[in-house]
Amino acid sequence: MSNVYQTPESSLLNTKLSSGDYGSLEKAITGDYEFSIGSVLSEAWEKTYGVKWQFQLAFLYYFLTILAVVIVLGIAIAGLMALSQDPAMEGLMQVISQLGINLVMMPIIMGITIMGIKRSVSSPISAGLVFSCFSKTLPLFATLVLMYILIFIGFILLIVPGIYLMIAYFMAMPLVVEKNMGPWQAMETSRKAITHRWFSIFGIFFIMGIILVISAIPLGIGLIWSIPMLYIIIGITYRNMFGIEAETLAQ
Repeated sequence: MSNVYQTPESSLLNTKLSSGDYGSLEKAITGDYEFSIGSVLSEAWEKTYGVKWQFQLAFLYYFLTILAVVIVLGIAIAGLMALSQDPAMEGLMQVISQLGINLVMMPIIMGITIMGIKRSVSSPISAGLVFSCFSKTLPLFATLVLMYILIFIGFILLIVPGIYLMIAYFMAMPLVVEKNMGPWQAMETSRKAITHRWFSIFGIFFIMGIILVISAIPLGIGLIWSIPMLYIIIGITYRNMFGIEAETLAQ
């Protein structure tokens, strides 16, 4: 897949390597990491035992926080619209509202991702980790914008490059928060690492997507198990590729 799309090179190997017992940045970039769809799914299922409710509470925090943001933004925008009386302002207010929601949503989702990463090595987790990534809000937003731009360009270029980049950039945002990388460096690190196992990464999340759909059928009850499993899968995959910093485990 590496010949489908090539972005400019960046300096990656100067980054501090992880001291974990699994992957490392250097190994990930060269493709020297272990990955088996069956073993990842099996391990993730085992590690959901005993932590389902921590994840459910984390998602409750997520929904309550987003609800509060939506209410506050709604009140503020309604007040501004009443003062301006300009119908043309409505579109701008909608953009501002969506921007505000994304700025709060992204670090919370990454906090849940950190829960999955910690659980991958059986480190203690708590629902409060959802609020642990707000210091990375601006780098996460910049990463998201750059990803959207390049993926959009990729879809314009006969679709295939866009599909490639959607998977290749999957670990960019976790790298921003866990390895303290800048947006472009995180994107390039993710792309270089995932390219070596692109079809395997695509396969595992395709299978997990099917599991999520099936688990949602009986009134969504199965999501109690499948959603934590999804984030633990992300954590295990990240662990095997990049390793985990001691600072992350200490949170």
